[in-house]
Amino acid sequence: MGVIHRYKGDFDWEGVAQESYPPERNMKGVTVRRLIGPAEAAPNYSLRYFEVEAGGWSCLEQHAHDHGVMVMRGQGSVQLGDEHFKIAFGDVIYIPGDQLHQLRNTGDEPFGFLCVIPALE
Repeated sequence: MGVIHRYKGDFDWEGVAQESYPPERNMKGVTVRRLIGPAEAAPNYSLRYFEVEAGGWSCLEQHAHDHGVMVMRGQGSVQLGDEHFKIAFGDVIYIPGDQLHQLRNTGDEPFGFLCVIPALE
């Protein structure tokens, strides 16, 4: 059976908790809302909404799986391998498997993005 998480405004959805990451993950000011994934019994992919506070960043990491990212608010930068790119609302980023990557908030407001990955979590 399908699931609907109604949008409540301010990048919040009904039935979806905001989660923080533990300090050992080497992130600063990152929260996640898991919009589609195991809780919805989605067998093929997960859709998550991340938000990064001003001055914050995600982990510098690489994985075997690829990512699809769409910037929904604010501005930031993405590291892809050894290169850094400015990104802002509406930009879409493909991160192939095994590529080193990191997202950073370079603005004064929250930096939010949707991220799609294979169903791994």
